[in-house]
Amino acid sequence: MKRHPFVGQQLLNSISFLQPAGVIIRHHHERFDGTGYPDGLAGEQIPLGARLFVFADTLDAMTRNRCYRKAPGFAAVQKEVRRCAGTQFDPRLAEIFSQVSEEAWNEICAQIESQSSSSGS
Repeated sequence: MKRHPFVGQQLLNSISFLQPAGVIIRHHHERFDGTGYPDGLAGEQIPLGARLFVFADTLDAMTRNRCYRKAPGFAAVQKEVRRCAGTQFDPRLAEIFSQVSEEAWNEICAQIESQSSSSGS
């Protein structure tokens, strides 16, 4: 499991126009407090793209129903993001997310769903 960031980076590096994204894939399991992998980077050492990616990926995982659990709801997600600010997440990203209202979040999700269904995905 812990090798997949390397494998992902190698795959992207083999495609010239995707090479710049390889660093994002390599570091998408780093944690703001330095306890992540593969390189144990912390804070600003983690490329911004990787910090954004892990935040977006985690939000997606927390806000969607899974076969083993129902999505916990927006208030619970905001609470979890606040709890993990500075450890898992860049605290600035967590602060920005804390300013998003549930109504705005639902509108964003509806737009994404609409785009997904109209593209056939």
